[in-house]
Amino acid sequence: GAGPAGLVAALTLLQNGISVRIIDKDPHHRIGQRGAGIWPRSLELYNFLDVPEVNSLGKPAPPVRSYKPGTLEPLKDSSMVPSMEPTPSIPFHTPKMMGQQLLDVILRRHLEKFSCSVEMGTELRSFEQSDEGVTAVLAKNGISETFDTKWIIGADGAKGIVRKQLGLAFLGETRDDTRIVTGDIRLKGVGLDRHWHRFGHLSTRGVTLRPTDEIGEDGWQFFIYGHELDIAKIAQSEELVFETITSLIPTEITFNKVVWMSDFRANIRMVNKFSEGRVFVAGGMCIHSPTGGQGLNSGVQDAFNLGWKLALVQKGFADKSLLETYSAERLPVISEMLGVTTSILDKAMSSGDPSAGRSPILYMLGINCRFSTIVLDEFVTSVEGRPINAYGVLDEGHLEAGDRAPDAPNMLHVGRAEPDETTLFGLYRPWYHTVLVFAPSATDATQILGALEAYDKSVVRSAVVLPSSTPVTPVASPADLVLVDREGYAYSAYLMEAGQTKVFVIRPDGVVGAIVHGAEGVKKYFSKIFLDA
Repeated sequence: GAGPAGLVAALTLLQNGISVRIIDKDPHHRIGQRGAGIWPRSLELYNFLDVPEVNSLGKPAPPVRSYKPGTLEPLKDSSMVPSMEPTPSIPFHTPKMMGQQLLDVILRRHLEKFSCSVEMGTELRSFEQSDEGVTAVLAKNGISETFDTKWIIGADGAKGIVRKQLGLAFLGETRDDTRIVTGDIRLKGVGLDRHWHRFGHLSTRGVTLRPTDEIGEDGWQFFIYGHELDIAKIAQSEELVFETITSLIPTEITFNKVVWMSDFRANIRMVNKFSEGRVFVAGGMCIHSPTGGQGLNSGVQDAFNLGWKLALVQKGFADKSLLETYSAERLPVISEMLGVTTSILDKAMSSGDPSAGRSPILYMLGINCRFSTIVLDEFVTSVEGRPINAYGVLDEGHLEAGDRAPDAPNMLHVGRAEPDETTLFGLYRPWYHTVLVFAPSATDATQILGALEAYDKSVVRSAVVLPSSTPVTPVASPADLVLVDREGYAYSAYLMEAGQTKVFVIRPDGVVGAIVHGAEGVKKYFSKIFLDA
């Protein structure tokens, strides 16, 4: 499946030096805006994958303008995006809108740098697995091909062959009270500027139009909803879409065309596990209401979590038991996400306001795996039966292993003749762990850095982070980088006290894997990840 989750899985593996084949049964690339909201945690993920275009080409969400019934007189402007103060540790604090069609194009271009392109019109018919690998039967233009591979990632969605053949249950409910037609349309309306417009009522009959120049200067993503409308019938006919919009917006409208559309019901369902043997599922493994726009974001985060683990196993650095942590870390997140989006849906339906019930939890910066068996925190006493709160709200005054690693700007890199500036996020990449040693001086870090010599340089890198008071002169150190935290942003984000030595091991997915006192803790953490560590 070559939607965003499949493309991110492929790109993560390619950057890790693993060759992949990516196939999609559709003969043509999908069109349509679909899930267009990209939240800050996903922007961070694209940054780690060195795909800056998502943030630079994505547009901030315009305010939603609602109107007095039957008029073009504005009633109020509201935001679909909860407000959040920018801080130095959150470089991408503005969610962006980008249609899936453009997102896919961007990601495919990045795959091409690795001479990898999506094989369209190629369908997975069946697969059989053994201890050694998986044999897949593919079909293209009616011609069958048998292909041997080590692993399969099914990013072909809940209705796809991978979930069905693995026999993964798909538990939950279908909400018939919530049906929506959504699509891309080109139209011009007298007095309709490039705001996000909302007419009518969410529960009875209504329409929203979100402007998007990706479709054209007269392009919009539309949503038509309400139990008084025959949604399934409208979704079959461009004429009925035009008629419905005309009946809901009291102005003269000139229609160009419906570019793409689809109807869906709020299905609040998810799989019971994300893998079986050598076959995994990622993305689309839960279906939910579009309220909150978390689905596509969760899919790419699934793929990113799986990618680095699969790469370490494939390269022989890790035992394949590491792959069990993929399901273990992601299932609680997806399960809690369904709770979050369902509650937003219920609030939106009861109040008639789609922006109701939205909180900064949607930024996805508080998502964590503190409960994971492979994270280690020597500063937190583990409590039996502590509730899992995988979808937390970000609390910058608290940081423990399993949390998102914060960023810090204005870090001075002093190992060279000419000092230059970097950010912590500039160090984190999907093919290695980054060991940050916060220490009062370079000598205080020596013993810890010595312990790192046991690990392969290609999968573990190190940086010493020195306090702002350190003189900016080249420092001799066995670390890959020596950084001076000139403005104190890193010390603040990582909650360091003056004079303390502390080690943070940042996983390839930008999650804090360990917070430990010194060399022993680092060894203990890596013993959970690497073979013979």
